[in-house]
Amino acid sequence: MHIVACIKQVPDTAQVKIDPETKTLIRTGVESICNPYDLVAVEAAVQLAEKYSGKVTVITMGPPQAESALRDCLALGAQQAILLSDRAFAGADTLATSYTLAQAINKINDADPVSLVLCGKQAIDGDTAQVGPGIATRLGYNQFTYVAEVIGLDPASNTITVRREIEGGSEVIEGKLPAVLTAELNLAAPRYASLPELVRSLRQEIKVWGARDVAALPEQVGLKGSPTMVREIFVPPARGGGQVFDTNEDKGNAVAGFLDTFFGKEQRLLEELLAKDGHAQE
Repeated sequence: MHIVACIKQVPDTAQVKIDPETKTLIRTGVESICNPYDLVAVEAAVQLAEKYSGKVTVITMGPPQAESALRDCLALGAQQAILLSDRAFAGADTLATSYTLAQAINKINDADPVSLVLCGKQAIDGDTAQVGPGIATRLGYNQFTYVAEVIGLDPASNTITVRREIEGGSEVIEGKLPAVLTAELNLAAPRYASLPELVRSLRQEIKVWGARDVAALPEQVGLKGSPTMVREIFVPPARGGGQVFDTNEDKGNAVAGFLDTFFGKEQRLLEELLAKDGHAQE
């Protein structure tokens, strides 16, 4: 069984700031990490490969420095890694990104048939959750989104059964391979890399493919293949603090003040509701 895991190197969103003048992300000095959802996808892929005697290929599209994220995944147990890096890929939105990744998977599949593709549910820098389904659509694979558990995989019947999260609960579904799965955080817990795997990940060669290598059409990659336009990025206005009741100075007055404020707000809300109800009846 051959499994492909798609990952993305993203800025650590805990450190991201926005330039108030240019309205763009300040990336200088911000650490780049492997998207957490993608690390879960890689771990799940490695576990399935270990269980069903398969192998895992990790791919990403990005600049040369994205190689470090691929090495992190090799240290988790993936067997090979491919970096899709080309100036033609720059500025890609989710449509162009899914096209480029699908082209790469097609090339991988020609050399070694792919049974399963795993992606993180979403990237923490964009939160669109569109790339996984986009890959599935372009490849013509069955897709299982928001997967929280792989219940079973039967190579003989070429089927997979998963539990996926839905609004208000979950559902168990079965489908044919090849398929694309997008991983929830609780699908798997990424392991700590062992010393031998760390050494292997540092020594292993990472293949680099450009647009020509994956037979990508120029009009479908990068900015040319991206209909999405970001008009503005802004920081939400800071919220003012609420009223403070200090019990250290005068506990009785503090409690009384809190109760007066609380029930005063409750009274105003009730009056607003009654007023709306009265207008509705009229």
